[in-house]
Amino acid sequence: MNSILEFTLRAGWCGMFAGVLSGAVIGLFFHREDWMGGYSSYRRRLTRLGHISFFGIGFLNLLYGLSLTHLDLSESVAKTGALCLLAALVTMPACCFLSAWRKPLKIFFPVPVLATTGGILAILFG
Repeated sequence: MNSILEFTLRAGWCGMFAGVLSGAVIGLFFHREDWMGGYSSYRRRLTRLGHISFFGIGFLNLLYGLSLTHLDLSESVAKTGALCLLAALVTMPACCFLSAWRKPLKIFFPVPVLATTGGILAILFG
């Protein structure tokens, strides 16, 4: 169980780091009023959402890992939940950035939503 805990905590901190890096990159252009079609444009909103989702899903990974120390989950359930949240950490920002690039790619949003749901259900019902 310790390896799952460590894996989940490291994934969460990687999400935080990716959030900082993505924020630094897109922050280089925020001063331009017309960047990505302006502040309220679809492309710019999805790009911001991708950046913030690194932090949000990263926090979920951290909370999941910390919860493992207090809950009596079987190793298989704990591992499944950890993998689901890792998938969410990768796919949510990817879906946001890809949708900002090409709007039809928004059809992939159920993937990170289902992955996040799987991680949360592992805690609730595991």
